[in-house]
Amino acid sequence: MAMQHGTDKTGPARDDIMKKELRAEMTRDRSLRTAEERELQPSGEDQPMTAQAPETAFRGGTPHGMTGEDVALRSEIAQHLGRSMYPADRPAIVERLVRDNAPDRLIALAQKLPAGERYANVQSITESLGLGTEDLRG
Repeated sequence: MAMQHGTDKTGPARDDIMKKELRAEMTRDRSLRTAEERELQPSGEDQPMTAQAPETAFRGGTPHGMTGEDVALRSEIAQHLGRSMYPADRPAIVERLVRDNAPDRLIALAQKLPAGERYANVQSITESLGLGTEDLRG
């Protein structure tokens, strides 16, 4: 009787035993790694620096003329308003924030916008609210 290529003569029970042996061998190999291999490696020269204290607020990268809080607030307003609604007036901005389930503090800020003005973008809204804006140094 000629043996056919590609057929497996071990059967399902032997397959299960072989899988368990392989899994055990792979687990053992992982546990044998040295502690040095498991330690995080420092960033390469082409990689960004990591935060030394990740639980603290990131302070770098804020535009000149703005605080971190100004940047965060402007970003949050922009996320809720989107880009397609401009130009917009105070009622439209408040309505959009309410419809988007924005936090009450953002809705309260929008209600402080002067009536009758139209805003071309988030920058003009934050300027009108008296928040810090980018000071474009020339």
